[in-house]
Amino acid sequence: MLKRTWWPALALVALGSTSLFSERTGSDWNLDLRSIPSPAVGESSVPQFTTSKRGVLLSWVEKKGVHTALRFAERTAAGWSEARTAASGDNWFVNWADVPSVLRMDDGTLVAQWLQKSGKGTYAYDVRLSYSKDDGRTWAPSFSPHHDGTPTEHGFVSLVQMPNADLGLVWLDGRGMKGEHEGHGSGAMSLRFAEYNREWKQTVDVPVDLRVCECCPTTAAVTSEGVIAAFRNRSDEEVRDIFVSRLAGGKWTEPVPVSNDGWKIPGCPVNGPMLSVRGRNVAVAWFTTKHDQPQAYAAFSSDAGRKFGAPIRLDDGVSMGRVDIELLEDGSAAALYIEQVGQRTQVRVRRITSSGERSNAVVVAEIEGSRSSGYPRLALQGNELVFAWTARDGTTKVMTSAARVPGK
Repeated sequence: MLKRTWWPALALVALGSTSLFSERTGSDWNLDLRSIPSPAVGESSVPQFTTSKRGVLLSWVEKKGVHTALRFAERTAAGWSEARTAASGDNWFVNWADVPSVLRMDDGTLVAQWLQKSGKGTYAYDVRLSYSKDDGRTWAPSFSPHHDGTPTEHGFVSLVQMPNADLGLVWLDGRGMKGEHEGHGSGAMSLRFAEYNREWKQTVDVPVDLRVCECCPTTAAVTSEGVIAAFRNRSDEEVRDIFVSRLAGGKWTEPVPVSNDGWKIPGCPVNGPMLSVRGRNVAVAWFTTKHDQPQAYAAFSSDAGRKFGAPIRLDDGVSMGRVDIELLEDGSAAALYIEQVGQRTQVRVRRITSSGERSNAVVVAEIEGSRSSGYPRLALQGNELVFAWTARDGTTKVMTSAARVPGK
C-alpha cells in the first residue's frame, strides 16, 4: 500500500520555508520524562498501543531473517510485563505504516491482527485475526474478516470493543482495485467494518466509505453513543481530507470532513489520523499540507463526533505528521507529532485545549527522518502518559518512556 507516496517531494519544498506559526500559548507543561526499559529484543519496530480496563498494552514486530513475530507486553507498576508472542510467520506483509496490534477485551480475551500474503503480487495480502482466552499462552487458528477472495490489498486495521462487548474492526479493503504485480493498480480503495460476537461468529461485514485514500492508517474508538471511525477520504478530484463516520442505529452515517483543508494531492501521503474519546468528547489529530507546508492539526468535538471545532495547529514550523492524541481528565489533550527542526527530526508532545491554547512543546525523542522511524505512539493510563517509538542505531529498536500528567 505504500508505493504511491508523495511526502519526500513535499518535504523538500517545506524545508526551504522559514515561516513559523504561532497560537495562543498557555502555561508551561513540565513533563518529567523517564525511560522505561523496552520489552522488545533484537530487530524490533512498529510499536502500537491499545488500552483496556487493565491498562496499556504495547505490541510490536520482531524480525529475524524472513521470520516475523507479533509480540506484546503490558504496563505494570514495575515496568513492562514479560513479552509474549501473539502470532508469527514467514509469509507476512510488514511495513513501517501498516501496523499489527493486540487488544485486550474487558473479559480478558486478547485479540491480535496482522497481515499475511495471499498471492505473488507485491500488494496481495489479507487481514488475519486470532484470539486467546488464556492470557496469550495459546491462540485460536487465524481467520479473516473479509471474504472477497481477491489477491489485493487489505490492511490498516483498527480494533475496538463494541458497546455490546463484541469485537469490531475497520480496515482498508482493495477488492475494488485492479491489482498489478508490483503496484496498487487502478480503482477505488474502500473502508469496511466487521463485527464478531462473543462466540466468534462474524455478524457484520459492510462498507463504511467506498472511496478512501489507498494507504493512510485508520483509527476507531467508542464514544458513549457508539463507534466512530476516522480516515483519509479521497474525492473524485483527488482531495484527500480527514473524514469521520459514526455507527448509529446499526448503520454507518454519511462520512463528513473534520476540517475542509482542501488538500489536493495525486497520491497517498501515508499519514493517517488518530482519535481519542471520553464519553461524548472526541479529539482527533491529523496531518495535511497548506500552502506547500506540511502541518499537523487537532480538533475537538463535544457531541460524539457530529461536529468538530476549529483546527488547532500542533507544530511550530514543519511537521511530518504521524500523529497520536489522548484526551486528558480535564478535557484538554496531549497531542504527539513529528517535527523537523533544522537537520533534526523530533518526536514532540504538547498539551492543547478546545479553546486553542497550546503549551510548550516537549521533545520525547530524536529520531531519523526516514520511514524506518515509523509512527511514534502515545497512551494514557491513569495519570501517566506512556510513549513508544522506533529508534535506529545500526538496526531498529522499539523504545519506551513515560511521564506523569503535570498537576496529577
